[in-house]
Amino acid sequence: MSDTLVETKDLKKYFKVPAGFLHAVDGVDVKIDAGRTLGVVGESGCGKSTLGRTILRLTEPTGGAVFFEGANILEYDKKKMSVERCKMQIIFQDPYSSLNPRMSVQELIAEPLIVNKVYDKKTKVYNEVSKLMDIVGLAERLAGAYPHELDGGRRQRIGVARALALKPKFIVCDEPVSALDVSIQAQILNLLMDLQAEMGLTYMFITHDLSVVKHISNEIAVMYLGKCVERASSQELFTAPAHPYTQALLSAIPVPDIAMRKKKAEVLGGEVASPVNPPPGCRFAVRCPRVRSECIASDAPLKEISPGHFTNCILAKY
Repeated sequence: MSDTLVETKDLKKYFKVPAGFLHAVDGVDVKIDAGRTLGVVGESGCGKSTLGRTILRLTEPTGGAVFFEGANILEYDKKKMSVERCKMQIIFQDPYSSLNPRMSVQELIAEPLIVNKVYDKKTKVYNEVSKLMDIVGLAERLAGAYPHELDGGRRQRIGVARALALKPKFIVCDEPVSALDVSIQAQILNLLMDLQAEMGLTYMFITHDLSVVKHISNEIAVMYLGKCVERASSQELFTAPAHPYTQALLSAIPVPDIAMRKKKAEVLGGEVASPVNPPPGCRFAVRCPRVRSECIASDAPLKEISPGHFTNCILAKY
C-alpha cells in the first residue's frame, strides 16, 4: 500500500482576464508522502500559493485531479468536502490580515472548534484552546489579548494553533515566515518541525527563500509561470540542479564564506513571459542562456533523469 497522502495529476487553474486566460497553475503533478514535507519555490507570481489553495479547494481548479488518501476530492460535493476539510488546513502568509481583529486569542483559536461542532460544551472547547496555546508556545496570560497587541511571531503562532485545532493530517504552509524577523522565523520553523515529528503531520511548504526550504523540506518542487520545472529531494536539488532556472536560483543564494566571493552569480536576462495565453514551448525559453529551437516548439513533460529527480528541460541528461 502506498504511503502517499496527497497527489495532484495535471492540476490546472486558469483565471479569466480581459486578454484571455491567465494560466496560474498549468498541469502540475506533485506527490507528498505522509509525514513528509514538500517545499514549493519560485519567484513571486509563479503560482505557488494558487497551487496550495487549489489543492485545498479554497480555489476551485479548472482541470486535473487532487487525490487525498487515495480519493479524488474534486469529485466531492459541498457537504462531503466540508467534512474532508477538517483533515486539510492552511497557515496563511500574513499573520495579521488572516486574523479577525475583533476576536481575542482565545476566541480565534476556538472558532474552528465551534464552527465544526467538535465539542458539545464550551468548557471542553476552551480546555482544548488552552492545550493548543501551550503546544504552540502562547502564554496563558495572552488568552484575552487581541491581534494588534501582539508581535508577528505570536500572531503566527495563533495561525498555527488554528490550523492544528481540528487535528489535520495535511497543512499547506503558505509562506508562513516571510513576514517575520529572522530570529522569529527560526522559532516558527522549529515549531513546525517539532509539531511534524510529534503529530506525524504532512506539509506543503510554500516559500521564495531557498535557505528556508532546504532546512525544512524532504523534497522540493520548483515552479516557473504555473509549471513545475523541476522536482527532486532537497539534497539532490541543491547538489545537482538540472534545470537552468533552478541553477540560476541557487547561484543567487548568498554564501557566508569569503573564499566563495569570487564565484559569479548567474544573472538571468530577458523579461518574464506573460502567463496570459502562453504559447507552446518552455516558459523559461525567453530567459534561458541555453535555449534551442526545440525548446520553443512544444511543451516538454517532466522526465525522470535520476531516481526521484524530475525536470522538464529537454537539455537535461539522463
